[in-house]
Amino acid sequence: MVSFITKAPRPRRTLMFGSTMHVWSDLFFALLVPLLPFIKEDMGLSFTEVGLLRSVFSGASAVLQVPAGFLAESAGEFWLLVAGNVWVSVGLVAMALSPVFWALVVASGIGGLGGGTQHPLASSMVSRAYDDKGRATAVGTVNFAGDLGKMIAPLVAGLIAVSLGWRATFMVVGLAGLAFMLASMLSRRAVDIGRPQSSSNMSADTEPVDDESDSKLAGFIALSGVGLLDSATRTSALVFLPFVMESKGMGPGQISAMLFLLFGGGAIGKYVCGWLGDRTGTLNLVWGTKGLTAALLVAALFTPTLLMAPLMVLTGIGLNGTSSVLYATVAEFVPARRRARFYGFFYTTNEIGTVAAPLAYGLVADLFSLRTTMLAMGAATAAILPASLTLRRHLARAGF
Repeated sequence: MVSFITKAPRPRRTLMFGSTMHVWSDLFFALLVPLLPFIKEDMGLSFTEVGLLRSVFSGASAVLQVPAGFLAESAGEFWLLVAGNVWVSVGLVAMALSPVFWALVVASGIGGLGGGTQHPLASSMVSRAYDDKGRATAVGTVNFAGDLGKMIAPLVAGLIAVSLGWRATFMVVGLAGLAFMLASMLSRRAVDIGRPQSSSNMSADTEPVDDESDSKLAGFIALSGVGLLDSATRTSALVFLPFVMESKGMGPGQISAMLFLLFGGGAIGKYVCGWLGDRTGTLNLVWGTKGLTAALLVAALFTPTLLMAPLMVLTGIGLNGTSSVLYATVAEFVPARRRARFYGFFYTTNEIGTVAAPLAYGLVADLFSLRTTMLAMGAATAAILPASLTLRRHLARAGF
């Protein structure tokens, strides 16, 4: 891997490194999704407890995103990215060894903290490497790579959990990730682009004037709000769609296959929307992807089992495609040397939706029904469309 990377131009090397780290990071966090039915049955959990476990694991990654962004501005992103994935790998091993539900919750919370480095720092690193041109495509590629990890997750769960259980699955992936991260340290000289300050030509004299800075900050805040709503839908859909499939009589193997198709559609959506982000407007893509998602989440309740496969591919495209556009647009509102911290703020805001939504929808499912939860999720997703219109004037001022 190291020799292959060193032959590529430096921006591409950085892109390959950030993408590889994202494959592993999203594999770690997506692995819980196909294992939730196994854990629910093994530990006798309610839907609220299932939502809590998912919220704690994903939400923990938000805690260190802003500190990681600030630290990366002086230390660079490379070592923080590797260390974060090492941390999560160890966390998966601890989750495998957890004897009871609350021990599992604690282990997932502590282990999930390491995920705080991945999204803000990989996005910052790659956006700086491609600051001259092709930034949206590059950020979209990193985003797409994460979905490759998500596609691997249900395959791994299907291969290991069905025969050996969910604990063995966490253990195998955790140890494999730890070994890979240690080996990846050998690539530092080839992929590291240094600290953001040293790579930016922007000085205090060239900072935007106050009015322009205020406008871009307002645009960033509006973008973060849309990102929060988007992440709430993405996380909640992944938690509850497996139970919709289970209610249709699907077994663990079939559910794993459907999740593979869902993540595969998500990978397509992220890559294509990242490419389109350099060629068309942000709002057009947000409306297209989230309008599709809202309709398909509701349709999943009524779709026959035989038609679930194409539905999952289309749902994945709409569900995950929006994020590539939003992540690349962050760079339009902030200067390169402060990008790591602002990506940290952006992803942390997004995690509010990641934490709160599964809990809320889990409570709705316990109090009413799974059907009511999915209908509410579709309505909440549709609300993203009018909310995204707040971005229009800020994007126009940014010339985007």
